[in-house]
This record gives sequence, structure tokens and C-alpha cells, in this order.
Amino acid sequence: MINKIKYKKYLSYIMCFTLIFTAYVLFIEITGGLDKEYNISIGDNYTLNQRFPLFLSTSDTGLNSIIQIEKLNQRRLNLNKSFHLKTVDKGTTNFQLKVFGLVPYRNIRVNVVPQIEVIPGGHSIGVRLNTKGVLVVGTAQITDKNGNVYNLAETAGIKIGDSLIAINNIKVNNAEHVGNLIQNSRGEALNLTLKRDTKEYSISIEPVQSLEDQQYRLGLWVRDKTAGVGTMTFNHPETNKFGALGHAITDIDTGNILSIKNGEVIKSRVVSIQQGKRGKPGEIRGIFYDVNEPLGKLEKNTDYGVYGELINVLDNEIYNKPIPIAYQHEINEGPAHILTTVDTNRIEKYEIEITRINPQARVDSKSMIIKVTDKELLEKTGGIVQGMSGSPIIQNEKLVGAVTHVLINDPTKGYGIFIEWMIEESGIFDKKYKNVVEN
Repeated sequence: MINKIKYKKYLSYIMCFTLIFTAYVLFIEITGGLDKEYNISIGDNYTLNQRFPLFLSTSDTGLNSIIQIEKLNQRRLNLNKSFHLKTVDKGTTNFQLKVFGLVPYRNIRVNVVPQIEVIPGGHSIGVRLNTKGVLVVGTAQITDKNGNVYNLAETAGIKIGDSLIAINNIKVNNAEHVGNLIQNSRGEALNLTLKRDTKEYSISIEPVQSLEDQQYRLGLWVRDKTAGVGTMTFNHPETNKFGALGHAITDIDTGNILSIKNGEVIKSRVVSIQQGKRGKPGEIRGIFYDVNEPLGKLEKNTDYGVYGELINVLDNEIYNKPIPIAYQHEINEGPAHILTTVDTNRIEKYEIEITRINPQARVDSKSMIIKVTDKELLEKTGGIVQGMSGSPIIQNEKLVGAVTHVLINDPTKGYGIFIEWMIEESGIFDKKYKNVVEN
């Protein structure tokens, strides 16, 4: 009986210790634990700070050819150690974080990558794009000459947001082309190829001749073009690739990301600003000009920005030479600035503060929270407004990210995306091979 009581007592001690230890390790993770992966540019150095009871070790025999490790001088009684990593050559090495240096806890990958330098943007740009196929933005009932009412789209299961890709295996070019193919059917069944999200499907529909105008109809409202104003984020002189907006171009009615067939980035001039207020985002209104001389062609429209290739030179008076990009572990909470174009129609520098950084293992547009602190910009716009998306964020003379969204309840604040995600999306950097893609 006594042994059983002692057993329970010791077991409770072990459980209590385990809980305290787990809570402490969790505290380390929350207050400054090591990330799972680091990209460090050749020529840059970085310090890894291990915290008791988690210790770093490595068994990589090729480590010294990639990174040289220097232990920083510290007091003997300090159980937390720092290791200064000096980059030597491109490559990848692995460290292991162990509890008390014995029990494996986490693998940490360090990639030494070529330094990427880009020219920051800040230019007000117009974006025009044509979609692949046409986008279904609405459906309608059709009444025939006998007074019968049809809702062909609803009956066939077509939904708003679907893309109409082809009719009778003929790829549709635009809304007018769709209308012509329907009229030419003379009421015979049409085989439609549509796309919903990433999946294609086919259906057969017989057009109905409308009582209103005797035209054959399917009861679909479709759109094939869109245009808007945003901000250029960067361009890469070596490849002429660019990134802008920091978020996707979506259809105004459906909210769906538009699939690009082709498109252009053109010059834009700010004509007015609607100030942002709590609960009501503001807006920069612009007009396009020199439309026959596009700045570049669009190639990708993603959740994390639009990307393509420049055709004409894009000057930046503030940064006329490339500057390095910063990876997320190099970014600090504190002062920074953005480049954007407002009422002067010139790129201007405005002060902000990075108030929160969200470490990310995979691409996401809400990488950090920023706050506009520049009095001049606050007077002009009230903070972050629509049209400023894509404005480059610069800290310590490195491009760290881009503005993506405003916080509706506080227009002085908004989200930013890490620039490393935009660089990967643009195709400049090959994530798999950790290298700059050759032009």
C-alpha cells in the first residue's frame, strides 16, 4: 500500500515536471523560437540564438564549405547560446535542435542562396486583362414565344463564378464570340465546357429563342475583361520580371480570381482620393494614359499578386539602383517606409511602423501588420486605401514586403506580404533549387 502511494506521488511529480517543461518550451516558441527554415543571401551573416534546454547540433560534413559557425563569447553561467553563421557558398545544410542536447526536437534547414536585388516600385499603374474564356457573372430567365419560362443555367447546374471555356469544342474568345456561337446554333443543342475552381465539366444545353428579341439565348451574363488601378511593387532588371498589387485581381461581382488569357500593365495618373474612414475603406481613383505603349505584359494573376514581364523601362527617382530583398527572419518590428503615388503623381516615401510579424512556412498574404505614421499621408488618404496595394515596404534599405489589405476598422493599419513570397511567385527564384532562374 505504501509503495502504491509512493508510486502515485512520483508519478504526479513526473507529470507536473512534464507539464511545466512543455509549457516552458511552448513559451520559447511563442517568444522567439527558431524557425524551421532560413534563407540567407551569400555575403550576409546571421545569428541563431538557442535557448535552454534546446541545443543546436549538426552532423553535416559539408557544413564548412557552405557556412562557418562562430560561437559568440558569453558568460559561463548563461545557458542560452548564440551562433554566428558566416555564409561561404551557395548550398543547404541542416541543424538539429535537441532537448538537453539529447532528444531530437526539430530539424532546422539553412539555405545559402544568391543575393537577389530588385528595383522597388511605388508607381501608380493600370491593369487590364482578358480572361481565359468568359466568366459567368449572372443568370437570367428566358421567355419563349409561347410564354414558357426557362432558367437554362440553373437547370443545368451552371453557377455564378464558373468560366465558360468552349462551345462545341471551339474555344471562346470573348463575350461577343459566345453570342455569335449561340445564334449560329439555330436552337440546336450546344456542348458547353466550363471550369469551376480547378475542375472542368461539360454539359449539353438547347438554346431558347427569346420572345423579347427573337434571339437564341442561354440565359447567361458573361464578362471577358476587367481593369483597375494598383501599385507596382518591384522589377528585376536581370530578367525584366515584375510583381505588383500583392493580391489577386478578382471579379467585382463574383469575387473569383480571374484567370488571365493575356493582359497589360499601363501607366496611370491619380485624379482623386477618397479618404479612408473607420468601417469604410478609401480609394485612389486613377486614369490610364499612354495606353498604346504598355509598361509590360501580364502573365500570372495569383492570390499573392500579379506578375509579368516589363516591355518598357520603369524609372524610380528615389531608388534608381537595385536594392537587396530581405527574408522574413531579417525583418524587425519597428520603423520602415513605403513607396507609393498619391496626389503629386510622383513616387513619394512615407513613414510606417511594422507592428507585428507573422512567421510563415508557406506563402500567405497576411505576413505582417503595418501602421501608417506619416502625418502627410494620413492627411491625404487617412491611411491605407484601395489603389495602394502593392506599395513596397522598405526597412534598413532592403525590400521586405508589399502592402496588401487595409484593416476596415482602422484604416491607418493594414496587412503586408513578405517580399520573398512575391519573388517566388514571380518566377525569379526557384524555391526547389534555391537559385535565381536564368532568363
